[in-house]
Order: sequence, then C-alpha cells, then structure tokens
Amino acid sequence: MSNHTASTSLHFWVELRSRLIYSLIFLCLIFSVLVYFANQLYTLLALPLLKYLPQGHLIATQIVSPFFVPFKLAFLASLLLALPFFLYQLWVFVAPALYGHERKIIWPFLFVSTGLFYSGVLFAYFIIFPMLFHFLAHVVPDGVMLSPDINEYLDFATQLLLVFGCLFEIPMIMGLLVAMKIVTRQRFIALRSYAIVSAFILGMLLAPPDVLSQTLLAIPIWLLYEAGIILSLWLEKH
Repeated sequence: MSNHTASTSLHFWVELRSRLIYSLIFLCLIFSVLVYFANQLYTLLALPLLKYLPQGHLIATQIVSPFFVPFKLAFLASLLLALPFFLYQLWVFVAPALYGHERKIIWPFLFVSTGLFYSGVLFAYFIIFPMLFHFLAHVVPDGVMLSPDINEYLDFATQLLLVFGCLFEIPMIMGLLVAMKIVTRQRFIALRSYAIVSAFILGMLLAPPDVLSQTLLAIPIWLLYEAGIILSLWLEKH
C-alpha cells in the first residue's frame, strides 16, 4: 500500500513538472518573437492616447525606460497570449482525476472564460480607452501640457485592461457559484435590481463624466450579469 502511494505521489509530481516545463517553453517561444516587436507593441498600446496628445508622443523620465518598458510589455503580452495554453496544460493535468460529467462542464468553462477575458481586454482597448483619453485630454488646465511617462502609462493601461478582463468574467463567476451551490439562480434574479444599480455606479467610476459614456459602460456589465443568470440555468439543469 505504501509503495502504491509513493508511486502515485511520484507520478503526480512528475506530471506537474512536465506541464510546468511545457508552459514555460511555450511562454519563452512567444516572448522570443514578441520581444523583437517590443517597440511596435508599445506604440500599439499607446495609440489610443497618442491621438489626443498635442505633442503626439509620450516622455521617458528615466534613461533606461525606452528599453525596459517595451521589454516589460512584451513579457506581459506573452503571458496574455499564452493563457489558453496554460489553461490547456492545467486541463490535461486535472482531467484524469475528474468524473465524466465534470469534464463536460469544466472544459467549456475554461474555454468560455478565456474568451470572455479576451473580450474584456478588447472592450477596454477599443471602447474605454478612446472615451477616457478623449475626456482627459480636454480637461487639462490652461498652461499644462499632458505628457505621461511611458512607464506610468504602461502600468495604468495594463491595470485597466486587467480590470475589464476580470469584469467580463462575471457570468462565469456566477455560474461557478451556482454550480458549487453557494448561491442559487433565484437569488441572482432577486438581486437583479441591485446589479443594475451597481453597473451604473461602475460606469460612473470608470467612464468619463458624461451620461453617454457611463451608459455605454454600464449596459455591457448589466448584460454580463444577465448572461450569468442564463448560464446558471443551464448549470442547474446539468
């Protein structure tokens, strides 16, 4: 019995190490490609802001920033692009320990949650960034020139992208809570009015202070909540 336990434990750690090595190799491959285009990647990230800057460029307050900041962005972009592969390795690692019905639920869960995360990132880049930077560029006081530092902009932009990527996971979080029987679907339905109010509060906090921008942000968040209710119905049936 002890030999069997030791063999099982050894197999567990060998398999885990293999999955980690595969993930690391894949990450390094993507990074080796993206680092060559690091400056172009940063220009692409800064484009929504550059269009509204009077001088048309950012500044670097540290002498090493022009090298390290694009390098950092290339690594972050590599992590983002490698996310589906990481999740696949995780799936391969845990799948043998799952029941058949659990596999049928978890695999679509990982696939859809990844798509929602990417959708949130794209939503922030193409919708939120232009609205936000247009507003900020037009509220600069007289005598002040808006000249953000490239490192500060990278931190701000990546944080905002991650926030919206996580916000778009609302349906999956709701579905997970229902699947684990922590919250019922009826409870989410009862809290719908609070969810709508919370969506517009987030719109006021994250969007420029005009009704149109706040509504454009609040409505997708509310629809994500409704999608979570629909998903929870499917999970309850299965």
